[in-house]
Amino acid sequence: MIGYACVGTNDWKRGLAFYDALLGAMGAKRVMDYPTFVVWKKPGGGAGVALVQPYDKKPAAPGNGTMLAFEVGSPAEVDSLHRKALELGGTDEGPPGDRGDGYYGAYFRDLDGNKLNFHCWT
Repeated sequence: MIGYACVGTNDWKRGLAFYDALLGAMGAKRVMDYPTFVVWKKPGGGAGVALVQPYDKKPAAPGNGTMLAFEVGSPAEVDSLHRKALELGGTDEGPPGDRGDGYYGAYFRDLDGNKLNFHCWT
């Protein structure tokens, strides 16, 4: 099973502020906090999310076809968190909506271009 998933950043302070606010809105808190690596996790929840400055010191870059998907409890929560991501400077990659087969989702990119998703099953 997945313990945590990482996204890279080229602007550490800006990235931390983005994820502190966004993941904090989901109830996640920092559980590991190092100078170049931070993990957020929901108490009693599943896998966490990490923000990293690449170990090899090369620029962080999003992967083509790579995405982190966060399952939440309701369409209203998907809508709210997607809106929060955009308010924090993220960019829209697909507005909230029914995607079929009981799947309701919304897509966005973080400040470094990493693709993320909030979704729920209805």
